[in-house]
Amino acid sequence: MPVVVTGAAGFVGSAVVSHLLERDEPVLAIDRRPVARPGVAAVRADLCDGDPAVQAALRAAESVIHLAGCPGVRDRAPDVERRRRRDNVEAIRALLAAIPTDVPVVVASSSSVYGGARYGRASRESDPCDPVGGYAASKVWAEQLCAARVDAGAPLVVARPFTVIGEGQRPDMALSRWIAAARQGRPLRVLGGLDRTRDFTDVRDVARALAALRGASGVVNIGAGSPHRLRDAVDAVGTVLGTEPVVEVVPAAPEEVPDTWADPSRLAELTGIVPVTDLVDAVARVADAAELEAAG
Repeated sequence: MPVVVTGAAGFVGSAVVSHLLERDEPVLAIDRRPVARPGVAAVRADLCDGDPAVQAALRAAESVIHLAGCPGVRDRAPDVERRRRRDNVEAIRALLAAIPTDVPVVVASSSSVYGGARYGRASRESDPCDPVGGYAASKVWAEQLCAARVDAGAPLVVARPFTVIGEGQRPDMALSRWIAAARQGRPLRVLGGLDRTRDFTDVRDVARALAALRGASGVVNIGAGSPHRLRDAVDAVGTVLGTEPVVEVVPAAPEEVPDTWADPSRLAELTGIVPVTDLVDAVARVADAAELEAAG
């Protein structure tokens, strides 16, 4: 039986598929976009549409890693709240209804549910959710749909990744924007200030962790536990591109929390995985991937 990966054409989804293929695990990919990967069966469909092929795949899955959703903390399109509800909440409702309760499920939530590192320490899974903005609120709502299944002892993990970076990330994400700006000789727009911090987590470690969490239950942070200042990330862009970036600090919206910081203890306890983030290496991979994509 295959591992079903939803959102398999996306940033983290692509990394998860690659990791599973390296382990010789059969994969069935589900996405609204085409997934053309050698050795990967794919269903192009929307989880909310009741597609019979999707229903059959979920019933027959060895395990499910759910990554499909509406990304983007800063998205302010007129229909964004509708899309967030449909893609981040209703899709999970449909997914869980189709998966037998004994099948291991990993659902990707977000560190945004914490509302930042509010206690002067790393965020722990036991901390209350305090979402800031519509994206974070939709993730809390999605987690609530998972809670009954978790409380019943089913093998479902709600994973909370922290600021995932690496090749394949979306062009609207900070590192991608900064690399593009530096290459074009434009200022790097930094939201809120250079001393704000993010617990940057390498997408390769996130993929390993998501795969390893199958069969566990409850909420698990996926982060390095070692926040970096935004100025460190800007410096990494300069190092990789061999430039001295010009920075423009602009006001941050409320959903751009000042700091994020993961307590990764439970992840290490369950899987033995301790993410380690090399900013220069991750930025170099983002830059290389963008250059290859631009070259066609």
